[in-house]
Amino acid sequence: MSIIRIAVLYALFAVIATVINLGVQRLVLSWNSDATGFALAVFCGTLAGLVVKYTLDKRWIFADFSTGLKAHGQKFTLYTIMGIVTTAIFWGTETAFWLIWDTDMMRELGAVLGLSVGYVVKYFLDRRFVFQNTQKAAAV
Repeated sequence: MSIIRIAVLYALFAVIATVINLGVQRLVLSWNSDATGFALAVFCGTLAGLVVKYTLDKRWIFADFSTGLKAHGQKFTLYTIMGIVTTAIFWGTETAFWLIWDTDMMRELGAVLGLSVGYVVKYFLDRRFVFQNTQKAAAV
């Protein structure tokens, strides 16, 4: 797969996961918009986006066709671990924007910026540590 195709698909999948993430956050915040609701919204949105992004990346970016609970469990665990640093980037940026401006629009802008930086870092971590034994997509 060409580098351009990987970049386009990866960006598209990041957008899909971001929209799902923010949609879940809005849903949770519609029930509870205080600090506890915010923390729950960020957690639930992150989890929803993570599952979608893993599923898409595994198949379309890293050409990993392995199946079974064991294969998915190991890879998803590693994928999640690689996401800890990138999630900190995302959460930190979103939270900073929310604390500084205290508006949904700026919170979501912070989320988009944090997720964008995080996804770039995550691609390289996943390629190196999670999907290193699969048919690799073109080296970037």
